[in-house]
Amino acid sequence: MPDLHVVFGAGPVGLALVDELAARGEAVRLVSRKPVAGLPAGVVHAAGDASSSVFAQVAAAGATTVYQCLSPPYSRWADLFPPLQRAVTTAAREAGARYVSFENVYMYGDTHGAPITEDLPVRPTTRKGAVRAEMADELAQLAATGDIEVATARASDYFGPRATFQSPLGDEVIGRALAGRSARILGDPDQPHSFTFLGDAARVMATLGTGDRATGGIWHVPNAPARTQREIVSLIGDVLGREIDATPTPRWLLRLLGLFVPAVRELDEMRYEFTRPFVVDGSKFTSTFGIEATPLEDAIRATIAWWQARK
Repeated sequence: MPDLHVVFGAGPVGLALVDELAARGEAVRLVSRKPVAGLPAGVVHAAGDASSSVFAQVAAAGATTVYQCLSPPYSRWADLFPPLQRAVTTAAREAGARYVSFENVYMYGDTHGAPITEDLPVRPTTRKGAVRAEMADELAQLAATGDIEVATARASDYFGPRATFQSPLGDEVIGRALAGRSARILGDPDQPHSFTFLGDAARVMATLGTGDRATGGIWHVPNAPARTQREIVSLIGDVLGREIDATPTPRWLLRLLGLFVPAVRELDEMRYEFTRPFVVDGSKFTSTFGIEATPLEDAIRATIAWWQARK
């Protein structure tokens, strides 16, 4: 029988991974609460609640690799995320499958501008970082038992097709630019920031889930060289053929909106990422597997093309 790759989560990350695996000719099963339109030919869908350990095990049955791309709303991370991970890791273990986890880099905390590498200590400085640290520790303990092989792909703030409200470069930057408005950005527009292109994240996860050399461990997704948000907005303007203003969102406005919108309230503690250099180093993966980040200009063009096609 061919290898079966089971992807939990139909957000921008999970769907990018499904596209990548299908393009490689792999057998793919996507697991999410609701049906998903426009899946690649041959991809099977299983609808249900992955927080149910019973359902998760049924959905993962027969898997060679299980990919965890689920993410609850920011405001519910503490109570929903750890048990969700446990349900999916249990499903992977019962299936005898490799487990590939998609994560961000919140668990490292504020490095005060120092590059973020895989060997940094885990020192969270935010509530969401503490949740990530707890979950990462659980995965490390699980891998140490030898009962399951665990590989982790960690990404910076991401952008790409399908990433709208989830991305700092989504609705508030590319979406507004396409509407002829100024781009709204977080923090200091002139600090360098690593952004992860979803296509690159998908390639990393697919490699960790299929390659014989990928035998677990933590890997940062390679990113194009860090650029300032102002420079990125300028690149977007170049693609669209017009100048776009980069307007920082005042902190007081974020806090005011946060009184009414839980998702916005959760952004405030992450502002440190955007007030000093935030550089995520993915050179370990590139040197091991020979896969480099997509050039930023190409990634922006692909992202804008998706936005334009959806209108």
